Amino acid sequence: MANALLSIQVIPKTNNGEDSIPLVDEAIAIIQESGVKYQVNPLETTMEGELSELFGIVEKVNERMIEKGCPSVISQIKILYKPDGASMEQLTEKYR
Repeated sequence: MANALLSIQVIPKTNNGEDSIPLVDEAIAIIQESGVKYQVNPLETTMEGELSELFGIVEKVNERMIEKGCPSVISQIKILYKPDGASMEQLTEKYR
């Protein structure tokens, strides 16, 4: 079972005020390709997995934004770390 949940909101800076949605789509694609369980929400994406693996995905997302020409990127993250197991379902089951 996963030991962490990590929610990320990626805010890429663009050079000339271009639309950042294609960059956010790129960030979500990296998460999809990683194979971790995830859920896209309106203002952030939540991932479920091992903490070190999730940090690696955050690093890849930030690096990709720079590769795409962003001079900088802000990644706001929230983490739930629970060594004996953490899941999105556990936190939200009473609302479903």
